[in-house]
Amino acid sequence: MVVRVATVAFEGIEARPIDVQVQLSNGDVKFNVVGLGDKAVSESRERVRAALNSSGLALPARRITVNLAPADVPKEGSHYDLPIALAVMGAIGAIPADALNDYTVIGELALDGTITAVAGALPAAVAANARGHGLICPADCGPEAAWASSEIDILAPRSLIQLANHFRGTQVMARPEPAARKAGAPQPDLRDIKGQESAKRALEIAAAGGHNLLMSGPPGSGKSMLAARLPSILPALTPRELLEVSMIHSVAGALAGGQLTDRRPFRAPHHSASMAALVGGGVNARPGEASLAHNGVLFLDELPEFQPHALDSLRQPLEAGEIAIARANHRVVYPARFQLVAAMNPCRCGHATEPGYACKRQPNERCVANYQQRISGPLLDRFDLTIEVPAVTASDLILPPPAEGSAEVAARVGAARAIQGARYKALGLPGIACNAAAPANVIETVANLDAAGTKLMRDAAERMRLSARGYHRVLKLARTLADLDGVEAVGRIHLAEALSYRGSNALVVQAA
Repeated sequence: MVVRVATVAFEGIEARPIDVQVQLSNGDVKFNVVGLGDKAVSESRERVRAALNSSGLALPARRITVNLAPADVPKEGSHYDLPIALAVMGAIGAIPADALNDYTVIGELALDGTITAVAGALPAAVAANARGHGLICPADCGPEAAWASSEIDILAPRSLIQLANHFRGTQVMARPEPAARKAGAPQPDLRDIKGQESAKRALEIAAAGGHNLLMSGPPGSGKSMLAARLPSILPALTPRELLEVSMIHSVAGALAGGQLTDRRPFRAPHHSASMAALVGGGVNARPGEASLAHNGVLFLDELPEFQPHALDSLRQPLEAGEIAIARANHRVVYPARFQLVAAMNPCRCGHATEPGYACKRQPNERCVANYQQRISGPLLDRFDLTIEVPAVTASDLILPPPAEGSAEVAARVGAARAIQGARYKALGLPGIACNAAAPANVIETVANLDAAGTKLMRDAAERMRLSARGYHRVLKLARTLADLDGVEAVGRIHLAEALSYRGSNALVVQAA
């Protein structure tokens, strides 16, 4: 007799159905696991053997064959331990063989029979619910899996003995409740920043439309402080966005205690990060920082210090909104629609743009050009706003804190985002939440320039040598400025301000 237990294999954030088949037969006393599993899967037989022994169940002196079907799909991870153990228990009669017919099972086993947490409980629960199954998962993953649906049957045992008792009817397990992350320390507030009014304005515009922002200025001018306060003015995640973000973090094993939060992700990797760390990869094709920043912000401080090929690997995700990681035997796609915010010094010493400063190594212009050449033109062309952040003067620092903080700015950003969401929903594009994500043909329609605006854009495109991408990004930025003003039509004043952010860095003009 063959006992079958359903489980899943993860391909990106998708959970593909896998059938665990166990057969006891006469012959040599062996425990074989087949079906294209990785090292963690092949080692599961030892964990299963020890866990069953610790639970008072001895394996029979027979040949045990475990097949993970389909056999041509790569199997990775330790979450196959529990389905294999339960299939073996069903084969030896420790639990009813048909008790698991309506469940999808994931979980890792410890040697003492306890069930430990695994990554991917939320995608597994979503896939199980779509198949009409319940889910059996570790107790630590129960609060995470409970978010998939209020109707799905979830069993979250702490040990094999507890699960066996449940199926025998001697112990009843309660359904776990969804867990929300408690509010942590207050976020940094824009009220902490004195001066830099133009930079605050650019930060508000970037938040309102989801635009990419590049800040350049001398050390200590407040670039990192501004970026750290961007999350405080961003709107909360919508339910749909929350599910997408949580599924990515679940696969990455980054949901502590299965607790979800509606705060947008803010990822700030160190400049020594590799290309695989930024876009994902490795042996198991794990999600990178760009995917973990999906529906949030990816902040790159000291932008020219990143490896050039690592930076250029972000160019395609910035356009496509997803990252495809191809391997010889499989291909994984992760969502990656993030807002890129970067900060950099104008040169290596950082003072080339200060009045009266003369570089001792070479002329200031050459020093700036050599340092900025570490960033490719196509990447710079993908920034909607490029601003100069000047050094803060002592007269700014001695002023009292500004009256307007993050709460006031967040209210304006939320109003602008609501306008954009309603606009694209009316156009039959509910998946687009901000102007930065709008397709080129759609943004031309919603911008709806008059004759004066069309002439201004034509003249500016020729003078600034705007690329097709740059042209449409200016339109998106101008549409956001009009939304912040609460007006329907994009006027010349909005186009002029959008073009000023596009042309504030000479290197951007050369790249465009």
